[in-house]
Amino acid sequence: MRAILPSLLLLLPFIAQPAAAQDAAAGERSFNKCRACHQIGEGARNLVGPELNGLIGRHSGAVEAYSYSTANKSSGLTWDEATFTDYIKDPRTKIPGTKMIFAGIKNDKEIKDLIAFLKQFDKDGKKL
Repeated sequence: MRAILPSLLLLLPFIAQPAAAQDAAAGERSFNKCRACHQIGEGARNLVGPELNGLIGRHSGAVEAYSYSTANKSSGLTWDEATFTDYIKDPRTKIPGTKMIFAGIKNDKEIKDLIAFLKQFDKDGKKL
């Protein structure tokens, strides 16, 4: 039994990885709700909303060539998982005066999956 445990611990990263991939795949499906206004990935550009490459770790109102509301530019937010979760549940409550007209995503699992999808892309839109 003692010999089996170290072997199982070595396999853990490989066992856990498919779950993360499934979350990102579910998040990509959730991102379909966002596609009318946002793009992500190589070649992404600003539409009605800013492109979302490298979102996690970025300051709100920081995408070049996008015309943000004063509320977004002056919010002082840096997008991390907790901030994005609060925002995407109810954008107009988190940042009153935002231009984002979206009712929000209320399901916590769906939000986590969406974050897993978004986190795959660096600031240049390349998948990590």
